Amino acid sequence: MMRPGAKQYVVARPLYSEESFTEEHEKVYRHHKTMLDHVKQYFTCDAKRAKNAALSLLPIIGWMKIYRFKEWLLSDIVSGVSTGLVAVLQGLAYCLLASLPPWYGLFSAFFPVVTYFFLGTSRHISVGPFPVLCLMIGSVVTRLVPDEGPPANITGFEGLTRDEQRVLVASSVTFLAGIMQLAMGLLQVGFVVMYLSDTLVSGFTTAAAIHILVSQLKFVLGLTVPGISGPLAIIYTLEIIFNKITSTNICDVVISLVIMVVVFIVKELNDRFKSKLPVPIPIEVIMTVIACGVSYAFDFKTKYGIDVVGYIPKGYESPVAPNLHIFQDTVVEAFPMAIVGFAVAFSVAKVYSVKHDYTIDGNQELIAFGVSNIFGASFKSFAASTALSRSAVQESTGGKTQIAGLLSAIIVMIVTLAIGFLLEPLPKSVLGAVVIVNLKGMLMQFRDVPYLWRRDKPDCVVWLSTCFASILLGLDLGLAAGLGVELLSVVLRTQFPRCSVLANIKGTDIYKDRKDFISIYEPEGVKIFRIPSPIFFANIEFFRSKLVEALGFNPLRVLRKRNKALRMIRKLLKKGDLQWTSKGLMNTSCRPITESEDESNMEELDLPTDFRDLPTRIDWNAELPANIAVPRVDVHTVILDFAAVSFLDISALKGLKTALKELIWVEVEVYIVACDPYILEKLHNCSFFDDEVKPSMFFLTLHDAMLHTLENHPESTEKKCNFEKVITTVTVHHPGGSLRSRDRNAPDPETKF
Repeated sequence: MMRPGAKQYVVARPLYSEESFTEEHEKVYRHHKTMLDHVKQYFTCDAKRAKNAALSLLPIIGWMKIYRFKEWLLSDIVSGVSTGLVAVLQGLAYCLLASLPPWYGLFSAFFPVVTYFFLGTSRHISVGPFPVLCLMIGSVVTRLVPDEGPPANITGFEGLTRDEQRVLVASSVTFLAGIMQLAMGLLQVGFVVMYLSDTLVSGFTTAAAIHILVSQLKFVLGLTVPGISGPLAIIYTLEIIFNKITSTNICDVVISLVIMVVVFIVKELNDRFKSKLPVPIPIEVIMTVIACGVSYAFDFKTKYGIDVVGYIPKGYESPVAPNLHIFQDTVVEAFPMAIVGFAVAFSVAKVYSVKHDYTIDGNQELIAFGVSNIFGASFKSFAASTALSRSAVQESTGGKTQIAGLLSAIIVMIVTLAIGFLLEPLPKSVLGAVVIVNLKGMLMQFRDVPYLWRRDKPDCVVWLSTCFASILLGLDLGLAAGLGVELLSVVLRTQFPRCSVLANIKGTDIYKDRKDFISIYEPEGVKIFRIPSPIFFANIEFFRSKLVEALGFNPLRVLRKRNKALRMIRKLLKKGDLQWTSKGLMNTSCRPITESEDESNMEELDLPTDFRDLPTRIDWNAELPANIAVPRVDVHTVILDFAAVSFLDISALKGLKTALKELIWVEVEVYIVACDPYILEKLHNCSFFDDEVKPSMFFLTLHDAMLHTLENHPESTEKKCNFEKVITTVTVHHPGGSLRSRDRNAPDPETKF
C-alpha cells in the first residue's frame, strides 16, 4: 500500500513475469493501423476536417477571433512603426551582402511580410532579410555573375545588365528555395529542422558572422573588392583587402568608426535600461538620417569619393517568372537556404511562443515561408527569414500580433513609393557599419566554446567543426560538414554506449551501477547488465563484447572447451581409462591423458552440449580428471536490463538471440527485464521465441527477476545480508495461477521493500 504522508512506501504484490502480468491484468491488444489505413484517413474529408484544414492554412482566422482591439491595437501600431524603420535600414544594409542594388532589400522587407501575415503561426517574429541568408545568396550571385569576367552561360541572360542578371539569379534561387519549403510543409516533414541542433546552428551562425564581417570590410574601408565564392573564399578576400589596404578611403573609415561606436554604446544602454525605456532608442535609424543629411550637405560622393546608395527608383517592378535554367545550377545551394531560413525563423518563433503562451506549427511555418519566398521572388525580392534584432524590436516595443508586421511592411512601402529618394546620399559605409554592429550577438557565441568543452565535449566538437568548416569551405558545404559531424556524434554515442553492471542498493528495490556506490549487494553468481541505448546493427557486436567483458568469460569459447572435453571423455570411457563413480569421473589408467586435436566436425563444437549417451550430466564446475581443463563458470544467472532500449532492428534480433542461446548452452539462466511492449510485440512477430528462448524469460522489473533468481538459487543468499531487509517473503506468481512461497520469518505472505 502507499502512504502519501510518509517518507517511505510499502508495496505488497505478487512477483510478475511479463506473461503472468499480461494474463492476470488482461492486456488489451490494440489494432495497429497499416499504411493503407493511414492513407485512407489522410484523404478522408468531412466538414470538421475541412474547417480544421482551413484554420490551419490560414492561422490569421484563429488569432483575429481573439484580437483585443482596445488593448492591443495601439501597441501593434507603435511596434509596427518602430520595426518598419529598422526594416528599411536593414533591407538596404543586408542587400549589400547579397551583392545586389540596395533598393531590392526594400522589396524583401515588404512582399514576404504581407504573405506571412496571412499564413504564419508566430505572432512576434519580424519577417524579412536575414544576414546569413543574404550572404548565402550573395555567394550564388557572385558565382554565376562575378564582378570581373563574363557571367555563366545561362539562357535568359542575353540583353541584361550585370545588376539585372544578379537580380534574376537571386529571385530564381529564392523561388526554388520557396518551392522546397512549400513541398516540405505539404509533406509534413517539418521535423527535419530537429536535426539542426542548437550547437550546430550556433557554430554555423558564428561562422556566417565572420563571413559577413569580412564582406563588409570593403565598404567600411572604401575599397573595391570583387565578390568571391567557393571554398577558401574568405582567405582570398582577405588577401585582396590587405593588398589594397593602402587605397583605403579615410573618410569611409572615420564615418564607419563613428557610426559603430555610437550605435554600440546606445545599444548597450538600451539593453541595460530596457525596463525603464518605453521603447528602445532606434539609434540605427537616427544615425542613418543624420548620415544622409551630412552626406547630402557636404556632397561626400563628389568631394571625398565615398560610395553612396545612389538612385532608388520609385514603386515596384512588374512580376517576372523565375529562370528555370538557373534552377539546375543552384539547386545545391537552394536546399541549405531553405533549411537554414526555416530553422532560424522557427527557433526564434519557438522562443516567443513559449514566452507568450501560444503554439506554433512547424509544418505551417514551412508553408508560410515557402509561399512568402515564392510570392516575393516573383517581385524580385530575395530569400526571407527573420532577423533576430528586428524581431526583438517588434516584441520589445509591444507588438502583440502580426498586425505589427503588416504595419512595418506599410512603412517600407511608403519609403519605396514616396520618400526613397531621401536615402540616395546615404554612404554604403554607414550600412556596412550598421551590419557589423548587429553581428555582436552572433560573434559573442564564441563564448559557448569553453562551456561546451567543460560540459559536453562531443557537442563542442560539433560546434568547432561546423564553425571552421563553414568559414573555410563556405556556408553551404560547411553546413553539410557540420551536419555530418553531428550525425556521426549521434551514431558514435549510440554505437558505443556506456554499458554497466548493476547491483542492489542494500535495503531497497533500487539497482545502480556497482562502481558508484559502496553499500551494495550482489548475490553470488548473478550479473545484472544494463544497456543504455537502442540495439541495432551498428552496436550489437559492441553490446555482445561488453556483455562478455562483464561476465568475465566468453560463452562460445566455454562451450567449445566443454564440447572438446566431452569428446575426450567419451573416448576415454570407451577405452576404459575413465569410469563413473559416486564422486564423479575417476581415472582408472596409469597412462597420462593427452589432449588430442580432432579437426573433424569442428562445427559441432558450437552446438549445445549433448549428454544423452552418458549416464548423467557432467558438473563442469566440479573437479575433473587431470589434463581435462574446462574454464570454470561462476555465473549462473544473467539479468539484462532493457529499460533504456527503445528499439531493436533485425540484425540486433539475430545477434541478441545468438547471445542468449550461447549463455543458455553453457547452463546460464538469462532474464530480460523492463522490456518495452513494442519490442516484445516485435519479438513475437519476428518468431524470436523457440524451445530455448522463451517468453517466460521476460520479467516486469529488475526486482521481480532478482526475487525469482533467489527463489531458484537459494545458495546465492546463504550469507545473511541486508537483502533480507527488502525481501520478507518471496511470493512467486506463476502463469498457471499457483503460488509458491519461501517464508523468511515474516508473519504475512507478502513482498515488502
